[in-house]
Amino acid sequence: MRAYGFKSNGGTEVLEEIRVPTPAPGPGQVLIEVAYAGVNFAEVQHRRGEFGEPDGPGGYDVPGLEVSGTVVALGSGAPGPPVGEQVAAYLPAFGGYAEFAVADADFVRPVRGLPLASAAGVPCVYPTAYGVLADAGRIRDGETVLIHAAAGGVGSAAARIARTLGASRVFGTVGSLEKAEQAAALGYDALFIREGFADAVQEATAGRGVDLVLDPVGGPVRRASLQALSPFGRVVVYGDLGRHADWTADVWDLWKNSRAIAGYNIGDVARRSAATIGDHLSRALSALASGALPHDRPAVVPWAEVAQVHGRFEAGDTDGKTVLDIAGRGAV
Repeated sequence: MRAYGFKSNGGTEVLEEIRVPTPAPGPGQVLIEVAYAGVNFAEVQHRRGEFGEPDGPGGYDVPGLEVSGTVVALGSGAPGPPVGEQVAAYLPAFGGYAEFAVADADFVRPVRGLPLASAAGVPCVYPTAYGVLADAGRIRDGETVLIHAAAGGVGSAAARIARTLGASRVFGTVGSLEKAEQAAALGYDALFIREGFADAVQEATAGRGVDLVLDPVGGPVRRASLQALSPFGRVVVYGDLGRHADWTADVWDLWKNSRAIAGYNIGDVARRSAATIGDHLSRALSALASGALPHDRPAVVPWAEVAQVHGRFEAGDTDGKTVLDIAGRGAV
């Protein structure tokens, strides 16, 4: 089968079209003929070597954490979905930039009433958004939320999901005025330029601060987020887009100021609580299909442009969700 992968870590130039064996589903697994593959920043990190050196078939690794497509085979003991069903799937071991992908049945859910192009952007982003808000963030009715990287894939989803989980006000930060324009349609109560956001948050909340901060950026943004918290506020860490050096919080500061830091990593949750990911994926697909959760159609990009897409992710030049058109269907 055709795939895009890399044999050595590095820049976008290491991505190449390759031929690798079509995978066979093992026990409890599903083989999917891929229509679309979502693109996530973790795949950039994968390519750069932040998760280790390539060790896949023929020495190649194939990125891709989420796909949509059609079930073509089931491994022994797999409960479904049945062959012929259109599905979306999360792939914690990667492999989505390919004509076929294998997924554990725990992470595969039917797609009904939602375009496959849209469904491809759900399995990683939406369970993460639900996870940082509800599982790690423990959001409660009436609380206020601040979302860093407000125009990104997880940020865009979290902004809307937060309302359905009871948030009273949702704020966001962006890196530029252009990003603020892109995020404006997501329904934020206010958007702040990231530099100096803590003072802006205090002003917007009359000095109280926010109850929950979602932070995929790291570094100085993470430190400043603690200053933007209300009493008993939480910062949920789920990424390091800024590639900052490791940072250590002062436990004395957390104690004396009634603050908390939590972490969320979808790969860890997938290993230790697979049902949690499956439940969030089902919930998201249903809410999106019914219109209970509004969303914007993703940007659909030809498969051959994957290197350019990775370059835009590294430059911070994306908003919303981008998916690769693996089967050549166009934006359907």
